[in-house]
Amino acid sequence: MGSRKLGLSLGEIGDVLAAVRATCEVQPLTVEVHETGLGLIDRYGFSVYAAMIVASALLAGATTLHSEDMQDGLGVDGGLRIVNPYAVR
Repeated sequence: MGSRKLGLSLGEIGDVLAAVRATCEVQPLTVEVHETGLGLIDRYGFSVYAAMIVASALLAGATTLHSEDMQDGLGVDGGLRIVNPYAVR
């Protein structure tokens, strides 16, 4: 999401990102993430951007990935479940 869409200044975006880094484990985008992501694109049809997010989550050992843009309830490679936090249950 660009700064115009969010309506935030560059400084405010920096503050938001600093808060995310302070509270979440941030994973680097590595060659391993790229290679894993390419396989996910082939197997699940993810976009490149989504595949890199999912690959990062898998490689970090996450069991749940919250996303409103991916298929709610999808199990990925037997170890990660995508959950839409806005889905009606």
